[in-house]
Order: sequence, then C-alpha cells, then structure tokens
Amino acid sequence: MGKRLLILTAGMGAGHDAVAGELARRLASADVETSVVDVLELVPLRLGDGLRRAYEAMIRSAPWTYAGIYRVFFASGRPARSSPLTAVIAARLERRIRELPPDAVVSTFHLAAQAAGRLRHTGRLTVPSLVLVTDFAVHRMWLHAGNDRYLCPDERAARAVTRRTGRPATGHAPVVRPEFRRPPGDGDRLRRLAGAGPDERIVLISAGAWGVGAVVDTARGLAASGRYLPVVLCGRNARLRERIRDVPALGWRDDLAELMAGAYALIDNAAGLTCREAFACGLPVVSYRPIPGHGREGAEAMARDGLSFFARSPEELVDALDRLGGAALRGTRALRVAALFDTVPAERVIRSALG
Repeated sequence: MGKRLLILTAGMGAGHDAVAGELARRLASADVETSVVDVLELVPLRLGDGLRRAYEAMIRSAPWTYAGIYRVFFASGRPARSSPLTAVIAARLERRIRELPPDAVVSTFHLAAQAAGRLRHTGRLTVPSLVLVTDFAVHRMWLHAGNDRYLCPDERAARAVTRRTGRPATGHAPVVRPEFRRPPGDGDRLRRLAGAGPDERIVLISAGAWGVGAVVDTARGLAASGRYLPVVLCGRNARLRERIRDVPALGWRDDLAELMAGAYALIDNAAGLTCREAFACGLPVVSYRPIPGHGREGAEAMARDGLSFFARSPEELVDALDRLGGAALRGTRALRVAALFDTVPAERVIRSALG
C-alpha cells in the first residue's frame, strides 16, 4: 500500500510555496502520494487572504510596523503562545486530515508548524510531524515541542532548535529546483536582456516575488559607481518595474537559473529562497538593506556563517562587490556554500519518517 504525505505551506511571497512544490516533486513516486495545502486557505471568511494582503502592505509601505511585530511576537526567547488563528487553522487542518489521513506531515511555514505541533501534542495528529525551516534565522514561531523533528538550514540552527524544543533537529541541503544545480550556461540571455557589453559586470538585485524594499535606490547608487550594471528583478510588482527607467528591470522570470548563470553577483534583501538558488548556481550573494525581522536576521546569519556579505552602506556594498572580484575569496565562499549541499537531502529524512 502506498504512503501519503501532506505538505503544509502558505502563499506569503513565493518561497514557501516553491519549497513545498519542489519537495512534492522529489517525493512523488509510485509509492508516495503527495498533496500540498496552503494553511491560509483553511482560515474561514477569506481572512487568510486578508492576513496575506496585510503582511504584504506592511512590508511594502510600513516596514517599521512589521519590525515591531517581529520584535514582540517572533524574536522572543520564550516559547510561542497558542493564538486564536493557530487554533482555527489546527481545527480546519484536523478536519482535512480526517478526510484523507496522511502517513506524515511536513510544514514549510511557521503557522503550519504551530498548528501541526498543536494537533500532535494533543493526540489529534497520530503520524509524524516534521518542520522544514525555510529561514536562515529560526525565530520562535517555527518552534512547537509537539512536532517530532526539525529540518534546519544548518547544524548551528539545528542545535539551537533542539535546545529550545527538546526535539531532534538536523541540517539539510537547500531545497531548490534541479536547474539551479546544473552547470551554468554562458549567460548570453541575461546580457541580451540587460543590453550589456561583453566586459560589463552584471549584478542582479532581487526584490522578491512581491517586489519590495529600497531596490530603486540600490540600483541607482550601484549604477552611479560606474563599475557594475544593475538589473532589478521586480517579481510580480508591475508598478515597481514601471518606476525603474534608468537601469534594466525585469518582471517575474521562470528562467532565473539561466539569468543567474550570466551574473557577477546577487544583491538580496530577504535572505530567502532566492539566496539558496544563487548558492546552488555558484553566484555570490550580498545582503543589503534587508526587509526587517526575518530578512535582517537571516542576512546576519548568512554573513556570520561566511555564506554571504552583509553591506550596511553604499560604500560597503561597492566594496563587497569589488572584493568578490578576487579569485581566492570567491573560491572560499564557494567552498562554504558547497558544504550546504553536501548535507543530507530533506527528502531522505522525510521518506524515513513515512516508514
């Protein structure tokens, strides 16, 4: 008899959904049936959509508001308290589990981890509950002692999770689509799209799926240096793309792996999946003016582990890019990044939990 795996995600940006989708692709086989559920869709009266829009609006227009919320509710060292929203999601999730019982549950979003952990703790979920943490910095909303196992971005984070929850935790290889791990192409597509000359060094500036952050100022400042050609990845934010007229700007792309193959570096402001995709391509990452909360903490964690630079001023940004021109430093960074992908694949741990 085949096994059933339930993967829980949330459409907050594109990263959580992309990880959930790639996990489903890797684990789907003749003996494993996978299904993916957005936990925000479990909230009645379309309140989940309202939460998504409110979060996007904060990140886009009032990031200081989210910074305060993160500091109070996410960054505390105390265990997370159960919220009414978690209770509602857990009740709806329990109903979904009864309709189509899985053999294991994997959460790729922190609210999902809270809801699944609650059900497991109270005995209403009787199969293993695993949490795949998609943030480089693991905040307390990811943590619920009811979950059986945690898959973390690295072993340092895994040790911290075990100390705080008492649950087993291990590092795992980044979950990115296979095209990001293939040998890079010659980068002609990016050079054509950017209208770049043969000797220009192209730097991608990521604004995430929602197109947020101070990327316009970043691009203009970098262009003014005269040493790099910035290309802004605007995601699905058409208004942002319209605002950028003096440097190349691109909308949502399905060929990001090929574009990364032609870039000199990536400037990122979220420390999310795009960074892992760049790591898989061998593209150096510089964090600059990150979004507050998990974005800033993730940028600091990546820099602390020697995976990226964290530039805190326009001068530091240009200096970091200049330093990446050295073969020795570029090689050292590449070795540290490669070590991430030498760790256990997440799907191997999940298959073990399926039995």
